[in-house]
Amino acid sequence: MLPNWKFDFKFDRPVRKLGLILGDQLNQQLVSRLNPSQDAILMLEVLSESRQPTSSWQRTTLFLSAMRHFADDLKQTWSESAMHYVTISHGCPDFEQGLQAFFQSYQMAFPNESLPALECVLAGDDSIKQSIDTFAHSNGVALQWLADEHFISEPGQFQRWLSGRKQPRMEYYYRLLRQQTGYLMQGVEGQQSSKSQPVGGQWNYDKDNRKSFGKSGPENVPEVRLFELDEVTGSVVETLVELVDKKVLSLAGEPLKLENLTQKGWFWPLTRAQALLVLEDFVGHRLAQFGDFQDAMWQDQPWLFHSRVSSALNMKLLDPREVIEAAIEAFEKNEAPLNAVEGFVRQILGWREYIRGLYWSYRKDWFQANHLNAQRDLPSFFWTGKTQMNCQSQAVSQVLQTGYGHHIQRLMVTGLFSLLYGVKPQQIHEWYLGLFVDAIAWVEIPNTIGMSQFADGGIVGSKPYIASGAYIQKMSNYCQKCIYNPKLPAGEKACPISTLYWEFIARHQSLLDGHPRLGMQWRNWQNKSDEQQFAIRNRARWLFENIDVV
Repeated sequence: MLPNWKFDFKFDRPVRKLGLILGDQLNQQLVSRLNPSQDAILMLEVLSESRQPTSSWQRTTLFLSAMRHFADDLKQTWSESAMHYVTISHGCPDFEQGLQAFFQSYQMAFPNESLPALECVLAGDDSIKQSIDTFAHSNGVALQWLADEHFISEPGQFQRWLSGRKQPRMEYYYRLLRQQTGYLMQGVEGQQSSKSQPVGGQWNYDKDNRKSFGKSGPENVPEVRLFELDEVTGSVVETLVELVDKKVLSLAGEPLKLENLTQKGWFWPLTRAQALLVLEDFVGHRLAQFGDFQDAMWQDQPWLFHSRVSSALNMKLLDPREVIEAAIEAFEKNEAPLNAVEGFVRQILGWREYIRGLYWSYRKDWFQANHLNAQRDLPSFFWTGKTQMNCQSQAVSQVLQTGYGHHIQRLMVTGLFSLLYGVKPQQIHEWYLGLFVDAIAWVEIPNTIGMSQFADGGIVGSKPYIASGAYIQKMSNYCQKCIYNPKLPAGEKACPISTLYWEFIARHQSLLDGHPRLGMQWRNWQNKSDEQQFAIRNRARWLFENIDVV
């Protein structure tokens, strides 16, 4: 372990305000409020962000590299005594102790000066916000949280919309934001409003966006754009290797090696310029087929026609408005069809805004949520990718290697297994939060604990997303390369997903019986013979005891 941490903060003048920039706030909102001649900036690489929960090599490297690139840009206009950056090698445990050290150093440098005011854009993780709140309250520091201008919803808008709604649904908030922004809206002759109706006459083209690739597989998939390993990222990797060797950190996933990164390149954009290149690549080469195949999967094909902009969006290297407008411009130029563009816009303007609103409305409820009473531990293959279930091996190994999986791999492969198997919601939440490069608490917690695991009982979605192995067979070729048969729910060759699907239905009669969307599945279970039900339950019991050898 590192010794008690310390950092030599240097000051050459009193400071009026201190702006704390967090790792998911790499834009100019806070910087534009500060004056380099009067104020100071602080950025902290803290150990807790890689320890609680355990972070992956990909995720930690991405955040630290992007933060350092952003800080290097700021140093062009901010002096050394005004731009304070603490690297992870100094061993700062958390934000509270980092701030404590800064203000103690300041008091020693200027004992007769009042403490600077502390400003920060609203954190994307309520636990970080609470930590900083605690520090400020305990030390008499004036703290101002700034509303996050990165999002399209106005401050308080979602809470006002939510009030009085028993079951909020994304579709209606999405329509509200479409009307508010005018995105993909058109005028109607004889009406005053210039943006009263959706382009194409429909709000939602989801039914057109569920195609599989078929037996021939995906065609003309563009090569993924990679970035050369630069000095900043190389330094981060070297530091992490050293900290892992010293057992200061224990990172998950496939360890990064400098020689591999030098030869192959780096997957994720680390600067705004790189993020714009990834956005350009998506709009120009992938968007046209994104709509049709956004739910499809294929063996050893992690990227397909997906955008890879989520990490840049969530770190604020890209603004959601420019991303949406780039997609809409492609539609207006007849370079991408409406179903693709609307589906992409819905992910950002609809789901992303909706999920953030839900997080800040229900954030105190999700950690205790376990509506389905899931009590099993996360199987070990989530940390190794070693399982004979090919769909799980594909999806998990991809995350361990790249820090990425698209929404169907998350919801209907790893998430589906966790739901059917009955993994404790907190454990699967920590796996997603720690291993995915685009995971920030505000977006990950509602998606995992709410939508994926239905642990909240219906805040995010109206039903649990359950399916048998037949769904994975339909949407991918994973089953073709698997030893298990998705059509068999019982026996040694039975697909574990199919077995656990029927066992889940049998276990949750009270949830499914009479449900308008799931009642049929319960009736299908009832229609099975006693012998079939016994065989499925018997196989399920075996799986629960032997999942790590399946």
